[in-house]
Amino acid sequence: MFNLLRMDLYRIKRSQSVYVCFAILLSLTVLACWLVWLMETPQGRQSAVRLGMFSLEDLAEMNVEVDILQNMDILGMFRNIGMDGGLYCSTLGIVIALFVCMDFQGGFMKNIITSHQNRWHYVVSKLLTAGILNFLLIVLLFAFCLLMNLLFHMVPLTDWNNILFYMAWAWVISTAFASLVIAICIITRSVTMGILGAILFGSGIIVTLLSYVTSLFHLGQWTKYTLYYNMTYGPSSYSGTGDLQIFVIGFVFMALYTAIASFCLTKQDI
Repeated sequence: MFNLLRMDLYRIKRSQSVYVCFAILLSLTVLACWLVWLMETPQGRQSAVRLGMFSLEDLAEMNVEVDILQNMDILGMFRNIGMDGGLYCSTLGIVIALFVCMDFQGGFMKNIITSHQNRWHYVVSKLLTAGILNFLLIVLLFAFCLLMNLLFHMVPLTDWNNILFYMAWAWVISTAFASLVIAICIITRSVTMGILGAILFGSGIIVTLLSYVTSLFHLGQWTKYTLYYNMTYGPSSYSGTGDLQIFVIGFVFMALYTAIASFCLTKQDI
């Protein structure tokens, strides 16, 4: 399985979709930071006036205490830019869908299964590759967010213990989401269904619709155990052992989707 993992890492390193999606995330981070700086800082508002975005009269009306940035630190800004809303998970899911379905579309899957009789090796290799890529993306995006904050001087830093705690469970939850996309791709063998699943589940559309229906029957508590809910509303700091529940939820879903993908792959005729 080590050779299979090494091959997957080499292939995803050369995959253009990874760099395109990462560039999109960086561009959206720059845009979000720039807009917040323009609208929520005195220096930014003055620059907006010079750029002709609004007049001096508008500036006088907006000359109040900062709203969005009040009581916000670098971790809160990082979460609000794209992590909480589902943008990051959807983007990660699209990359994984393109990567996994490439094996089916190119006929490469037959060669892999011929060399590796234990088909669960294939699923685990894809999951490990997704986990490594996920770790690199989260770290690089947070480092870029730090850089943007240094340039725009918007929010203060936060305790590094809180940052490490958040990034640890965010990695677990988003990797579990990647395992869901892997399962969808293996079951359907369709890049369209993989991307559609990544968007619908990553953005929370499916969870929101089902939550609305079940809430009519007072059965909406199940949403607290979904990946989308925990990714969006998970704790930013460790306050007790109850916060560790989010790790359990992430690992349970990761194991469940990996088992489903492995079972379906063993039953498929490649």
